[in-house]
Amino acid sequence: MPRVKRGTNHIKRRKNILARTKGMMWGRKSKITLAKTAAVKAGVNAYRDRKLKKRTNRGLQQTRISAGTTAFGMSYSVFMGNLKKRKIELDRKILSQMAATYPAVFEKLVKA
Repeated sequence: MPRVKRGTNHIKRRKNILARTKGMMWGRKSKITLAKTAAVKAGVNAYRDRKLKKRTNRGLQQTRISAGTTAFGMSYSVFMGNLKKRKIELDRKILSQMAATYPAVFEKLVKA
């Protein structure tokens, strides 16, 4: 069997890892052993935090809606229950934006 030299693949793999750790501090951006672990950990953190971002944003949206409804004398749970009964299908993101930027429109929703 003929000999296969893997120099190009070796360089390509190293370049890819170093590209992913570009901008990191100390040896993690230049030394391949440190860069490997840094790239893996960064990927794990990024994956986890994409899920966490959705969770924290939903909590923020609920807080904004709650603040908007208490200003007009209603609780969050009662407000959301009334929306479901009346089949008003607005998601929490839109409701929180309305509560923050358009309080007059949000007040009409609360009254209805």
